[in-house]
Amino acid sequence: MEVLRHRLQDVFADGLRHHQAGRLDEAVACYRRVLALRADLPEVHFNLGVALARQGQPDDAAACYRRALELKPDYVAAWSNLGNVLRAQGRLDEAVACYRRVLDHAPNVPHIHYNLGNALKAQGQLDEAVACYRTAIALDPDSVEAHTNLSLALLARGDLAAGWQEYEWRWNGPLIKDRRDFAQPQWRGEAAEGRTLLIHAEQGFGDTLQFCRFAPLAAARGLRVIMEMQPPLLRLLRGLEGVDRVVGRGEPLPPFDLHCPMLSLPLALGTTIATIPAAASYLRADETQVAAWRARLAAMTGQGPRIGLVWAGKSYSYLPPMAAVDRRRSLAPERLAPLLGLPGLRFFSLQSGGQAPPVGFPLTDVMTEMTDFADTAALIANLDLVVSVDTSVAHLAAALGKPVWVLNRFDSCWRWFADRRDSPWYPTLRLYRQPRPGDWDAVIAAVVRDLRRLAGA
Repeated sequence: MEVLRHRLQDVFADGLRHHQAGRLDEAVACYRRVLALRADLPEVHFNLGVALARQGQPDDAAACYRRALELKPDYVAAWSNLGNVLRAQGRLDEAVACYRRVLDHAPNVPHIHYNLGNALKAQGQLDEAVACYRTAIALDPDSVEAHTNLSLALLARGDLAAGWQEYEWRWNGPLIKDRRDFAQPQWRGEAAEGRTLLIHAEQGFGDTLQFCRFAPLAAARGLRVIMEMQPPLLRLLRGLEGVDRVVGRGEPLPPFDLHCPMLSLPLALGTTIATIPAAASYLRADETQVAAWRARLAAMTGQGPRIGLVWAGKSYSYLPPMAAVDRRRSLAPERLAPLLGLPGLRFFSLQSGGQAPPVGFPLTDVMTEMTDFADTAALIANLDLVVSVDTSVAHLAAALGKPVWVLNRFDSCWRWFADRRDSPWYPTLRLYRQPRPGDWDAVIAAVVRDLRRLAGA
């Protein structure tokens, strides 16, 4: 018996070493060898669950955590990890119950309050989520994750003044990987007439398209504005009102006195929902390109409204938390089949990133001809409507003033606020939000109903 115990300890230790080194297959094999000899060891079931979760096997991981809890009902770490798996699967009620079970035993663990806040935020219970994040911060004032997610919950419920302030914590976390450490000070809204301000993009294309609208407000305060952005946006944003010069990321920067990250502009300008600059359109497509597409589309298609479709965002395979969000916001193109079967409508793919529509889909796909956002803008200018998941093309079309219908996941991004079908950011945008996590069928049914009305009109 003593020999068996030592053998189990040795194999388990090998599993832990493999696990810590990232050799997950070897770790899983070791844990399974231990359990084949002794199936009543909760810690081994727990560690096997952790390894399986990291391998992307949430169902098997959840089963391991549940078995650990059968053997050790007060196993706090297993309750917590089970909650994390369930939350990632969209089983939010069960996740909340797990976190509350942990807090019954350990009420002063900050990351459990944080995890509970995340689950409640995903449920749309923003006030309760804010309370959880504030408790986590009271227990751990330097928690970057709690401050950052508190900012998102505050913004989502429309408390912009407090939300923008907390959102500055993003610089201390993994969301922003290339923080710019300039010698020049950050502009925070102070009087600076006559000085040169560098506004620089910091996140994705959609963020740049949404928040570049604040540059003219800075220019109106007497600053000379330079913008640095992702090169695929350069040609489109050169015509933005009030901007003296635009440069692509990686190009030499001209001299400047102050700088401001693009998503810090609302804080600097004291933006509230009532003061969001929401012009019907603030970007323009190149007229020559627009005319060329107008002639080309007239020759290639028949009569009826032209509708652009986007069904997937960027996968972010290299960043697991963002990859999980993309899986929830994107859908398989085949789910759009009920739209494509409607008579009297002409559909165009606006899907980028090499994700071609399925063979035989009745829509026109010219996206291989698009070299940047200016090209896509010229095509969109000739469409009547864009139906898109929550990705950069939705922002592009709305910034051009086109009608946009956003197919929105249940745990909606903060920028669309709570319980709204319209958007203070874009007068022409309409939201179709899942009524339950993962319920695209209800969203597609609502879009089909409204498209029938459009076709009839």
